[in-house]
Amino acid sequence: MKRCDWLTDDEVYIAYHDKEWGVPGYDGKMLFEMIILEGAQAGLSWLTILKRRETYRKAYDGFDPLKMSRWTDVKINRLLENSGIIRNRRKIEAAKTNAAAYLNILQEFGNFETFIWSFVNGRPIVNAWKSLNEIPSETKESRLMSRELKLRGFKFVGPTICYAFMQAVGMVNDHTIDCFRHQAIQEGK
Repeated sequence: MKRCDWLTDDEVYIAYHDKEWGVPGYDGKMLFEMIILEGAQAGLSWLTILKRRETYRKAYDGFDPLKMSRWTDVKINRLLENSGIIRNRRKIEAAKTNAAAYLNILQEFGNFETFIWSFVNGRPIVNAWKSLNEIPSETKESRLMSRELKLRGFKFVGPTICYAFMQAVGMVNDHTIDCFRHQAIQEGK
């Protein structure tokens, strides 16, 4: 069975690739979690974050944006002592800031999924890449998403992070055409 060339032989990574990556997701809470995790990944490998996802869920109050937006300095300092997450003050404080910005988007748009999927007109972009080196690190859609998120107060949401987010949540299908998941996702599998 052929998979994307970026994949390693790590079982966690293979399961993520085969079951999650590129599958269109429309749940606002999941989308919020993924944008926070993508920001935490900045400068690191996705596998580093993926292996810590469950710890992040516990440490970040189940990605409850209301609780996260109310984090105190005491909570942030506790998070900085948690070896199960990336202990970077700027990234942790950005998660708090992003939670507040997320809540503001809910007020403005009614839900996060409507806002976030608007950058692709509500439908996944289906690419037909033959090789990994054809896949861009950012696109006009990810640059626009980055700009709009930043205008609303988000941090760690540059165009490259936004494009990785778009790939992860299925806003774009960037499985290479020889990967078994490319067609399966198109068929809703």
